[in-house]
Amino acid sequence: MEKTGVMLWFDSEAEQAAAHYAKAVPGSKVISVERYGKAEPGPEGSVMLVMMEFGGRSLMLLNGGPLFTPNESVSLTITAEDQNEVDFLWTHMSQGGSTSMCGWLKDRWGFSWQIVPRRHWELMTTGTPEVKTRVFEAMMKMTKFDIAKVEAAAKG
Repeated sequence: MEKTGVMLWFDSEAEQAAAHYAKAVPGSKVISVERYGKAEPGPEGSVMLVMMEFGGRSLMLLNGGPLFTPNESVSLTITAEDQNEVDFLWTHMSQGGSTSMCGWLKDRWGFSWQIVPRRHWELMTTGTPEVKTRVFEAMMKMTKFDIAKVEAAAKG
């Protein structure tokens, strides 16, 4: 088990979310599903915790009831290799949710995700200050990332 991980709190649909997330990133899979017992707070036999591997990392999904809901102060990031992957992830992860700006979206459970092309990260970490400024300004005008526009901005 990894030293750190991420736990997402759901009302009651952790298992459905895990199946949805596993379809987004190749190699992702559900590892285990734990159920509530007699002495635990959830209905006996219902899904309590789903452990999964998501993009090579541990992700835990807890059915904890309606006490807490997700908000935009935390988002999860998926790095896309090309425009086809950006397009697929954007469509898949926003199904039943909503889209925002700069590669952000909310899934149907209210969790915020950023779908960001690897090329954007490369330009923002290795480009000159001028390139970084142009790439950032281009990103601010986008909803879903368009790698061709990112590249054009980098070139000036």
